[in-house]
Amino acid sequence: MSSHNRGARPCAGRRALLGGTALALIAPPWWPAIAAETAPERQPAQVGDLLAFPSWEHADRLLAPDDLVTGAEPLLVYPRDPATGVSRERSRLNQILVCRLAPGTLDEATRAHAAGDVVAYSGICTHTACGITGWNAEQAHFVCPCHQSEFDAGRAGQRVAGPAPRALPALPLALSDGHFVIRGSFTSAVGASA
Repeated sequence: MSSHNRGARPCAGRRALLGGTALALIAPPWWPAIAAETAPERQPAQVGDLLAFPSWEHADRLLAPDDLVTGAEPLLVYPRDPATGVSRERSRLNQILVCRLAPGTLDEATRAHAAGDVVAYSGICTHTACGITGWNAEQAHFVCPCHQSEFDAGRAGQRVAGPAPRALPALPLALSDGHFVIRGSFTSAVGASA
């Protein structure tokens, strides 16, 4: 090796070029479009989706108003594409908690996304993304089992206790033909805060 090349990396540019060429051969130009597509059962909730019970419990039965008892523990449901019948239950971010609150107990912000006295929220805590499974019936609060964060179902999912940094995202609902329909996106990002 001559002294003028000592310490230099004459092949670095060639390696980068070859590496890029190899990547192009492995991942053709159309690959990003396919990779970006998500299986229907993993897609996020869509406007127009219906709410359905988990298939492993109720064989994709749709949620009906009679399933909800005032003040009772929230029900776990998932969005379901009405055109294809696909339940979007393969993403835990699609866990939705639905409950019926006592008449007159919803504040104005909550009424804006409720279907009458029925409200829906993300079932994923905003602290560390644990699944919310607890319910304080006396106060109508969702309770996260991981760190005891509580969220007020009648006050737009506001955090009222625990380390969660923000409210639970609410999901706007409508009632149509005896079934609950998603009429808007979650009010904020689902899951733990960045």
